[in-house]
Amino acid sequence: MAKATLTISSKNYSSWSLRGWLLCRMAGLDIEEVRVSVDDPDARAELLLLSPSFLVPCLTHDGARVWDTISIAAYLAEVKPRAGLLPADRIARAHCRSVSGEMNGGFANLRSALPMNLRASFPDFKVWAGCQPDIDRVTAIWRECLSTYGGPWLFGDGPTLADAMFAPVCTRFTTYAVKLDTRCAAYVKHVLAWPLMHEWTAAALEEPEELEELDVEF
Repeated sequence: MAKATLTISSKNYSSWSLRGWLLCRMAGLDIEEVRVSVDDPDARAELLLLSPSFLVPCLTHDGARVWDTISIAAYLAEVKPRAGLLPADRIARAHCRSVSGEMNGGFANLRSALPMNLRASFPDFKVWAGCQPDIDRVTAIWRECLSTYGGPWLFGDGPTLADAMFAPVCTRFTTYAVKLDTRCAAYVKHVLAWPLMHEWTAAALEEPEELEELDVEF
């Protein structure tokens, strides 16, 4: 069987690439990374939130080509059912799918106001008022999940699809010094201590590519 490939773009800026990569690694899928340059017009438009792109992340595996993060997650759950991408309990599984789908399709203000940039740090950043409801909704989801399933991950003892979907949000809250309650701050710290996140971040810090639009102090 040919090795699976995952097409991604910048590890520093691309939240969708991070989500797809985490899911593949969580599933134990042996992948070869294929990078799309940030100079590619479609990839650049995606990173700057100017238009959607079907370039990244895109998984090619055993004859299948799958794009869109939720579709990749569904595919991996099908071919790697023992990987634990979804909770074993039916009710928890439905909950996990729902909050993951909400992250996949919503929070436009958060995405535009707090773009992912792992190399940056804006400790005095003033959060745009239009973004605050998205932040409040994310933290409400986190508190509900952590209270219901006991943590330290959103659905209990191990990471699931939901943690992969919210991992880039954890980096955003850190980059822009978003004020969080104690429980949400502990969750962010836990996610950022994840060995997979350490691996991704280390690679992101080595990237030479820059998007001037996302590196300015705005």
